Amino acid sequence: MILSDFDLTWYLKSGRLVIVPYDEEIVRENGIDLRIGGEIAKLKSLNKVFDTRNVTEEQVSEFYEVLKSDEFVIYPNERVLLTTLEYVKLPNDIMGFVELRSSFARLGLTIPPTIIDAGFEGNVTLEVHGSTFPIKLYKGQRFAHVIFSKTLNPVLRPYQGKYQGQRGVTLPKF
Repeated sequence: MILSDFDLTWYLKSGRLVIVPYDEEIVRENGIDLRIGGEIAKLKSLNKVFDTRNVTEEQVSEFYEVLKSDEFVIYPNERVLLTTLEYVKLPNDIMGFVELRSSFARLGLTIPPTIIDAGFEGNVTLEVHGSTFPIKLYKGQRFAHVIFSKTLNPVLRPYQGKYQGQRGVTLPKF
């Protein structure tokens, strides 16, 4: 069952769904818009193999340039990670499907399918693929739309993965 603005408002007011900072403007007809945070991670162009079985956190950071700013330019065909302004906390019976807001998709930006698991909490890190021309984005812009769905029953194993509690843009963890 997809949650409406009425349902989402109830979940938010009851404290079962937490979004910080919260603004009534982000609650939409059938979902919540998340805004761009102040960090982005740009993939570096390296002639080096990324070994997913033998990697340390320091090695992962060699492949990214993390920038903090109130504005970012995503260049043609560039792939970046950006974070949401909002810290979200989902109960064990709600999950979310993350989509790009259509105005940004119409500019040629894309994000791969992204799920927020029941029980997750943290800033949401999104992978964004660039268009055919540079696009400037600003901290605080409504960028992604999350459609929340209620599970038939609370999940038996709520999310407790390696990204639980993440703050800011979070690089891949292996």
